[in-house]
Order: sequence, then structure tokens, then C-alpha cells
Amino acid sequence: MSARHAAPVLIAYATELLICAGLESDKATVVAAILIEGDLLGHTTHGLALLAPYLAELEKGTMTKTGEPRVIADFPAAVTWDGQRLPGPWLVSRALDLAIPRARTQGTCTVVIRRSHHLACLAAYLKRVTDEGLMVLLSCSDPAVASVAPHGGRRAVFTPNPLAAAWPTAGDPVILDVSMSITTNGLTKRLAVAGEKFPGPWALDADGRATDNPAALFTQPAGTLLPTGGVDHGHKGYAFALLVETLTGALAGHGRADPAEGWGASVFLQVLSPALFGGTEEFLRQTEHISAACRATPPRPGFERVRLPGETGLRRRAEQLARGVELYPGIFTSLAPWSAKLGVPPPAELSAPFHA
Repeated sequence: MSARHAAPVLIAYATELLICAGLESDKATVVAAILIEGDLLGHTTHGLALLAPYLAELEKGTMTKTGEPRVIADFPAAVTWDGQRLPGPWLVSRALDLAIPRARTQGTCTVVIRRSHHLACLAAYLKRVTDEGLMVLLSCSDPAVASVAPHGGRRAVFTPNPLAAAWPTAGDPVILDVSMSITTNGLTKRLAVAGEKFPGPWALDADGRATDNPAALFTQPAGTLLPTGGVDHGHKGYAFALLVETLTGALAGHGRADPAEGWGASVFLQVLSPALFGGTEEFLRQTEHISAACRATPPRPGFERVRLPGETGLRRRAEQLARGVELYPGIFTSLAPWSAKLGVPPPAELSAPFHA
């Protein structure tokens, strides 16, 4: 059985490392909590696995340690920030602090952020919004990185450009977090380092041939990831990738047309209040009806039942909060040099199930 750690202990450990690396304590607490939330939901490439790279960015000075975003525009329901390369988890959390109360009075509030640092797991932000009976859309792109080819091409133009959304039902919320490429950069690198293959032809090599080898993205010249839909139907992921580019870089006024500044993000965040549209009761009546219809659909061969997006992640989250977080192997190995350098010992493993 893999080792488990209590979520609060992991948050405290990550927070201390970030503070010792120079990040302001309020920012460190938020970043640590978002990283562990990613692991709780099962997004192990976008959880604590990102802490070592974040610490390296702080050490290099490419992640800003102190300060506030610069306000570029501020209308009641439309806000634009320059994130000044502050940590993405903190910026998005601050944007939610602003957007949630404004959505309650305006019906909706959108915050776009240019020059954010990396956001970590988009799904990690969503339950906070649905717990308040609201709907949320969140998306990002990285103007400094290109790893996904447009459909029909063999040179990378986009990042995976994830789009996340969540909304309440009468029961658990629906939570989705999908990339516009077949897989993510994080999983591609993990498989390449391990010498493993993709489950199918998810990438193109440098000559434009479909391949299941993630190492194709790390050759010179480099291959690319395929957009969602793959070789046959990649026009779908390609179109959505263009939409994400427009929602993020174009609305924020900073993207691929500008000089690259390093690992980061352009961000689109929108919160909507059902109460100011058709009404909360009617909203929940509709969302619960379609959710129930999906769950009641007879499963096809190979499937036990039809699940809703986010259902497995929420179940995993509850289990790991009760029994401890099961981290992906090798995470503490990557953090060991930082623990030694910053004088922060790693947390002990749980000897028995933890109960929050």
C-alpha cells in the first residue's frame, strides 16, 4: 500500500517551503492549499508534483514573491488585471474573492488576468464556487509555451489550453476540467521520463507521423501533442483551443503576439449567479434533471454505469480527506533537495487512517 499523508500536514509542509523560498505567507498558504486540492481530486501531475518547479521559479526570480496585481480595467462585471507574474493559485483565488460577490449583484462577473504565473489544477478552484450555489468557468493558456499542433499541422502553436467549469445540482456539483489536447504536458513529461508509452497515438513526431511515444516531444526538432479528437477528429480540439486563446490572451490583451516572459498563464474566469437569470430553483430543476437522465442511462459494454464529470474526483477527495492523501511516487524525492536547502523536514507518513 502506498504511503498516505494527512492533507493539513501536506499543506503546512508546502506552505513552509514556499515561505522559506521567499513567498509572502498569505500567498504561500493559498498556493499550498490549491496544490494539495489537486492531489485530493486525483490530478497528480498538477498537485504537489508542481511544488519543486514552483520553488525553482521563486529561486530564479521568475515567479514574483510579493505584491499585488495591477488593475488595468475595473467595471462592475468586467475586470482586467496584470498579474505581474505572481503565483497563479493566489491570483485566481483573489479573483474569486472579487467575482463571487459581484456576480451575486450583477448576475455575472468576469476577471481576465494577463501575466499570471502557472495556475496548477483548474478543478481545484471550482468546488468553492458551487458550494455557494454559483456557476463558474475557468480557462488558461501559456503564451510562452507551444506543445500542441493545430489540426492538419505538425508544428506546435498552442498549449493544452484547459477549460474548466462547474455548476450545482440538487446533489453533488458537476465539475469538468478538460484540455484541448489529448493529454497534458505534465503527463507527457512523466511518461517520457519513465520510458512509458501513451495508450494510443496521442502525439506527432517531428515529421508529422502519429506516435504513442511521449519522447517525441523532447527531440530536436520536437514533435507535438495532438489536439483533442486526435488524427481523425482533431478539428474539434483545435477549434476549442482557438476559443481558449481568445478568452484568455485576447481578452486580457497579452498573449502569443507578445514577447515570451517564461512559464506562466493568461487567465479567463467567469462566475455566474443562477438567481439573477432564470432563478436558482429553476436552475437546479434543470441541472438535476439532465444529471439524473445521464445517470439513469443503461451503460454500454465495458462500463459499470454512467458517471457525471467530477464524480470520481469528488469521491476520491472525500476518501483521501478521511484516510490521507496518496501521493504519486517520487514527489518527495523531487522535494528532498529543497527540504534540505530550506531546512524544512518532510512530513511523516500516516501509520493509521487519518480522520479530518
